[in-house]
Amino acid sequence: MNILLKPFVLKLQHTFTISRESHNKQPTLIVCLEDEGITGYGEATSNPYYHSTVNILQKDILHCWEFIKHASVKHTTPENFWKLAHPYLKNNMFALCALDMAYTDLYARYKQQKLYEYWDETIDNNPLTNYTIGIDTIKKMVFKIQEKPWPLYKIKLGTKDDITIVTELRKHTDAIFRIDANCGWTANETIQNAIHLKTLGVEFIEQPLKADDWTSIKKVYENSVLPIIADESCIVEQDIKKCAGFYHGVNIKLVKCGGLTPARRMISEAKKLQLKVMVGCMTESSVGISAIAHLLPQLDYVDMDGALLLKEDIAKGVVIENGKIFYTNSYGTGVELL
Repeated sequence: MNILLKPFVLKLQHTFTISRESHNKQPTLIVCLEDEGITGYGEATSNPYYHSTVNILQKDILHCWEFIKHASVKHTTPENFWKLAHPYLKNNMFALCALDMAYTDLYARYKQQKLYEYWDETIDNNPLTNYTIGIDTIKKMVFKIQEKPWPLYKIKLGTKDDITIVTELRKHTDAIFRIDANCGWTANETIQNAIHLKTLGVEFIEQPLKADDWTSIKKVYENSVLPIIADESCIVEQDIKKCAGFYHGVNIKLVKCGGLTPARRMISEAKKLQLKVMVGCMTESSVGISAIAHLLPQLDYVDMDGALLLKEDIAKGVVIENGKIFYTNSYGTGVELL
């Protein structure tokens, strides 16, 4: 098996701001795995919050070269490939994700199936994806909504004027709102904000408190009039059980947990614990977004708008129109680099 690593810098349409950072470009790494004349594609972005850079991703993945070159798509399932790769990359989930995603795509292509078909899933009742509005002036946030009419919006908050922002945005759309405070609130703020936000058509609140503040989130869980979804508090597989009784649902990110393979195990565990299941994205290309698309039949909610936020994509794959996902006719995740 051969491997090719391709770094890119993705340019965003607008400066993207959350409670802890702003950026207008996003470095990312595309992993290409080739075997039997077939290529599979995976992606992982850089992320300062999780100490991930493209250079570190490349370095750590290349440490796996001896293992990768002897692997064969004829003899190894994605689940076994992940188990073999994990010891090399157990300290870099972003790198493990890119490798797992590429191999899973490669394997489904080898089997001549779309990935959701390989998993024996049907796509009749897929959830719609939201479109994210980053923190900005109210005028610019309104402009972004008007620029992109959509049935579901995720609104990034964590300012002193959060209720004012949502109140004003509500005047310009009847869409469902989801709120992501990115650890920017206190417990009392969350409980009080939830009361107002519920009247403004908000569906749920994502990660309002710091990731490790379990005492406070328990108070919110017991008193909030809106469901609370874990994001930064739910990173890897072991976190699913931790979140039960503290959150109403979990947002699973492929790069954080190490790829599609562990994400599917996390989805199964969350459902057993009666947690709502969401999969989220980073600001990434259609390579990563198209992989998420094949998990849709298993999800309650999805946030897979990362490629829609780009000025220019580096790949083509699934198409998203008005929140609905349309698959390509290609096997695997359906991705093709441009």
